[in-house]
Amino acid sequence: MMRTMSFATSVVFGLLLTACDNTAKIPDTKTDAAVSTAASKPLIIPYNEFPSSMVWQLAIEKGWIKESGVNVKFEYFGDYVAGIEAFLAKKLDANIVANGDNFMLSSGGTKGMIILAMDYSSGTDVIIAKPGIHSLEDLKGKTVAFEKGLVSNLLFDTAVEDSHLSKKDFKIMNASTSQLSQVFVSPEVSAVVLWQPMANQALKAVSGSSVIYSSKEKPGLIYDTLSVDMQSLQTRRDDWKKLIVVWDKAVNYLNDPKTKNDAIAIMAKKAGIPVDEFTKMVDGVHILTLAENKKLMQKSNELSSLYGSSYNVNQFNLDNKVYEKTVDVDSLIYPDLVQELP
Repeated sequence: MMRTMSFATSVVFGLLLTACDNTAKIPDTKTDAAVSTAASKPLIIPYNEFPSSMVWQLAIEKGWIKESGVNVKFEYFGDYVAGIEAFLAKKLDANIVANGDNFMLSSGGTKGMIILAMDYSSGTDVIIAKPGIHSLEDLKGKTVAFEKGLVSNLLFDTAVEDSHLSKKDFKIMNASTSQLSQVFVSPEVSAVVLWQPMANQALKAVSGSSVIYSSKEKPGLIYDTLSVDMQSLQTRRDDWKKLIVVWDKAVNYLNDPKTKNDAIAIMAKKAGIPVDEFTKMVDGVHILTLAENKKLMQKSNELSSLYGSSYNVNQFNLDNKVYEKTVDVDSLIYPDLVQELP
């Protein structure tokens, strides 16, 4: 996910502390009159330059959104947090957000119902080390920089656990993700944890540096999701189902070897990123089809389940004091739309 600004320094953080109501319920269908009134206004959905988010641009340009008949407007945001702030301000009907961040918003009283898993990170989140360091074992006793409380922190903790080490084996430096490429150049910093496209910037900043661990080794650790405002879900339920169908059509177009190049060209152009670089970004995430959503929205404690991944990140958020009380994960995942579709 394009998480380009620190939550700790954004307006979001202050809003998160205003409430703690974890009693979200599965939405009830509204009256015909309420549905009709809501349908007269466009759904407003944010998107950004991240590959799974750009799938919506593909659907727009191919005319599939128009064909669906859904009254919807996609609003482009230059960074991830700007979209979150707009969602918090009730300017949007949905939010494209990492599952852990959705729970952070929920802990502050803003209920977003996850109706679709858009992707899971499969290499886009990485630990990059300087020359001569090839593993976390090699990194022991050295300084690692990342932004605490974000998915980079989650990735590092997971890598440490997988390597049977302790966080006490490393010197941790807290730094804004947007500054990590510059921080990496510092002689005292041996490794950084971040995501694309900032990861490429870090690799270029220090000649001979390399990736020593990535989310590809832990599929399902980090999901990006479509989280919908509860009222919008209540009044526009059928429209959200239609958009999931459009999403699946666009993902299949991207996955088809015959049309993949065309899809990437469309997406890269809107993102303003060179095609070769954007292709690498696409390779770093696994963009999910409707069929895959049907499987991952079945309850399990495994990372292959959106539920299992969400239980894991909820615990991470608690351990790192992102919020103080656990959230009811099950009440914030709404699998019904996906499961009802053929």
